[in-house]
Parts: sequence; structure tokens; C-alpha cells
Amino acid sequence: MKSQFRCYTASMLVAFLFTLSTSAQNSDAKSAELIDALVAVNGGYKSLAAKKDVQFHYVYDNFEKGKDVSTERHIFHGEHSWASYEQHDLNVMPGTKGIALQSYVDSKPTLTLNGKAITDQKAIGGTIFLRKVNFYWFAMMYKLKDPGTNYKYLGTEKVGDVAYDKVSLIYDADITKKEKNDEYILYFNPNTHLVDQFYFSLPDWGIEKPILKMTLTYEKVDGILVSTVRKGFMPNEKGKYVPIGVYTFSEISFNNGFKKEDFVLD
Repeated sequence: MKSQFRCYTASMLVAFLFTLSTSAQNSDAKSAELIDALVAVNGGYKSLAAKKDVQFHYVYDNFEKGKDVSTERHIFHGEHSWASYEQHDLNVMPGTKGIALQSYVDSKPTLTLNGKAITDQKAIGGTIFLRKVNFYWFAMMYKLKDPGTNYKYLGTEKVGDVAYDKVSLIYDADITKKEKNDEYILYFNPNTHLVDQFYFSLPDWGIEKPILKMTLTYEKVDGILVSTVRKGFMPNEKGKYVPIGVYTFSEISFNNGFKKEDFVLD
């Protein structure tokens, strides 16, 4: 009887764990194979998180529209985030001068301009958006197995000389707890197993379908593959994709010893 009970309990535990894993992430076999191949190359989120934290110089260049230039700091465990903007023409207090500091610690956003606290709700909302999205853009290729990710294989498409495997990524809002979730179409390079480009939506900016395009160039920094140069494109009125910006990470350093208390703005 005890043996049967142990077998029953073990079976229930396996079923429970299987339910958790399938509710956390859903994927067809081909998509899972492509993501597993990528993880085998970049080491997955555990490899990134083992670096504890990161600092880098970020130039968000939208050409004639201007630039945002920041020093970014992120702690991987807890996804705490901080940035100092020396130039902020676009997304952070545009039209103002001076040093803008953003912080997002334990889900609490704060913003200062030249040391003065900013409480404007639109600016605070922008702080939440940027702290989350800047962390995500840096860590995206290490977060493809996050809870709530749902994948569907879309076949192949030739771009230049490469026949890419295309995979749709959408998020389960019940798990992400977000009213609006971005959608992606990822292009996996069959030779390197990396994602060379993707299309994406940006519902926070009113772009509901994955029509924006991003290409990625990678560098290995302290054993970590980082997409140090991203180039953005969007379709014009004729449907032709035109450049809209270049987004560059440089001066990347890991394991700086940051603590979340260091990111709190007084």
C-alpha cells in the first residue's frame, strides 16, 4: 500500500510540474528546437544572470529627430534598473536640459532632473516603460523561455543568402499581467542559431501589429553574446522599409557589484 501511495504521489507530482511548465510556456516542437539551439549557443538566462549586473553606454539615435544618450545599469536578479541621461531629446523629458536620472527598484519608478524630483505622471509612466524596455532589449535573447511565452513556427523565408526559420512570439496576458503585450516574429539563422532580425509591435506607442523591423549585430563580451548594434526600420506609405534609428550598446561591463539600494534616488 505504501509503495502504491508513493507511486501515486510521484505521478501526481510529475503531472503537477508538467502542468506548471506547459502553462508557463507553450511551443510547437520546431520552435522549441530553434530556441533550445539558441540557448545552447548563448547559455540562456542562467549564464547572463551569473554576471550579477551590467553597466553600458547606450546611444538611442533617431537621426534628425535627435538622440537619447545614457549610462545604463541593471541588476539581473529582480530586474532593478537605473540610468543617467546626459542627452535626452526623445523619450526622457524632451525639451529640457541637464542630467535626467531614472530608477526602477522593486517596481517603484523615480525620476529626477538636475537633482529635482519629477512627479509628472506622464514622465513617471515613461520612466516605467524605459526602465523595463531598456532591460529587455539588452537581455531579450536570454529571456525567450520566460513564463507566458507562446511560440508558433511559421516556416522559412529567404533574406539575402540565408533561409531563415521564422517563429511567432506572443505573450499570455494572464501570466505577464500586462494589458498590452508586444508581438514578435523572430528570424533564426540556421547556421549560427542566433536571431539576426525580428519584426515587432509596440502597442504602448499605438503600433498593434508586428510591422516594425529590427536587425541585430552581436559581439561577445566576457563570454556573453550581446546585440551591441540594433538597427530599426519601419514601412513607409509604399510599404518599403526605411531606417528609423540605430541603437548602440558600448563600454559594457558585468559584475560591477551593484546593489538595488545603489539605484534608489534620494
